[in-house]
Amino acid sequence: MAAWSPQGTESTFPETVAAVDLGSNSFHMIVARIADGDLQVIDRLKEMVRLGEGLTDDEDLRPEVANRALASIERFGQRLRGMPPGSVRAVGTNTLRQLRPESGFLEQAELALGHGIDVIAGREEARLIYLGVAKGLAAGDERRLVVDIGGGSTELIVGEGVTPRLRESLQMGCVSMSRQQFPDGKISAKRMDRAELAGALEVRPVRECFRRSDWRKAVGSSGTVKAIAAVVEAQGWSTEGISAQSLEQLRDALIGFGKSDAIDLKGLAEERKPVFAGGVAVLRSVFVALGVEHMQVSDEALREGVIYEMMGRIRHEDVRERTVSALCQRFGVDEEHAERIKVTALTLYGQVARPWRLTNPSYPSMLGWAARLHEVGLTVGHSQYQKHGAYLLRNADLSGFTRQEQSVLAALVLGHRRKFPAQDFLTLPKPVRDCSRYLCVILRLAVLLHRSRSPTARPYPMVNPDGERLTLTFPNGWLTHHPLTRLELEQEAERLAAANIALEFG
Repeated sequence: MAAWSPQGTESTFPETVAAVDLGSNSFHMIVARIADGDLQVIDRLKEMVRLGEGLTDDEDLRPEVANRALASIERFGQRLRGMPPGSVRAVGTNTLRQLRPESGFLEQAELALGHGIDVIAGREEARLIYLGVAKGLAAGDERRLVVDIGGGSTELIVGEGVTPRLRESLQMGCVSMSRQQFPDGKISAKRMDRAELAGALEVRPVRECFRRSDWRKAVGSSGTVKAIAAVVEAQGWSTEGISAQSLEQLRDALIGFGKSDAIDLKGLAEERKPVFAGGVAVLRSVFVALGVEHMQVSDEALREGVIYEMMGRIRHEDVRERTVSALCQRFGVDEEHAERIKVTALTLYGQVARPWRLTNPSYPSMLGWAARLHEVGLTVGHSQYQKHGAYLLRNADLSGFTRQEQSVLAALVLGHRRKFPAQDFLTLPKPVRDCSRYLCVILRLAVLLHRSRSPTARPYPMVNPDGERLTLTFPNGWLTHHPLTRLELEQEAERLAAANIALEFG
């Protein structure tokens, strides 16, 4: 529930940055120095937390697992203490995606860390993983398959260079597969067959798509793949990664041990034993389904991708801008009209930002994106198109945007006309609730001032906010000569009362 990521400039970009990955199996943190555009890691922390094993049927966390996780996050927070806002980005993945907001865990985690936490969707996780892996590989534009097995999900990505072309997030991981198929730690041929079949069922809907994607090299990332590679190399079954044959040998060896706590393999850490069989079953199912013969292993993964993404945003290479432009084109948005509304909205924002404490440097970006996308729902239908647009923005796969950002965008688009959806803003996380409500008021006024859709510039009113009271002052006589705008402002004053905003004008 982090505040939106600040948009800075290269001159203000901190020399030291950090990324935190709160996964379903392990928590990771890297601290890096940015020098001449290169990433130099100066510190790493990793703790095996197994957050996923604490997930209950009612989408909460068992107290002992929650306490274990918060203690780990607190230790990360001690290392990050003193780092300024904008220099740290923390992301939560599969287990945090499944938690009910009412559980309160995310708020506690943010307090322990001292920084906000973004919960990212599965396909956004896949994009960031690919970015981290691709940046860490030797230069080359060959088409790659990247496989990342986490505690609760497995991400599959095919890409060229640093650009992902195909990405999916599957609901299986080393923790979830171990819980489902090896709950008591017993490993047998029958159980392993069943686990691999369960994995094959997860891959099946995307199998043909990935098989036909013409990838030339397979690369694996994160703890499960690295642990498997360490074992098969230590046993002498494979070199420079994981071969299909070595993975089959490992499978047979696990069956021979019979129980997870009896596993005795060189290169395998004690703490990974309880979830190792599940991880092997997941990787075997991917190898078989996608026809992988050999997999190279990457040292980079999600956390490195998060830092490269931070670097790109500061250099004005924000993938969110490309995402918004692509949406506008795909849904036939009248971009000239949307741009006029954006300019007006940002002009109004400049007058109210300080009194309303809208000082986060990311707010203008969010307001601008909402202005550009406010009519995206028209392609579905004109009647209540704001609802269609909100649905699209809330549920679409928007590269670069966090779940929270999508929720805020959806609320702004939903609230840009007609009845003010006060209840929808109350469902947003507390840190962004009030600022989102104010941004929506600004967007509504910008849309109202351009209701005629005329390209002719209209005079911007002087805007004077005083708490929850907003006064618009137009040039003398202007409203007298524009009675429709006066009538619309009268109607708007009634609607904004639902947002606890008293609108006055003259």
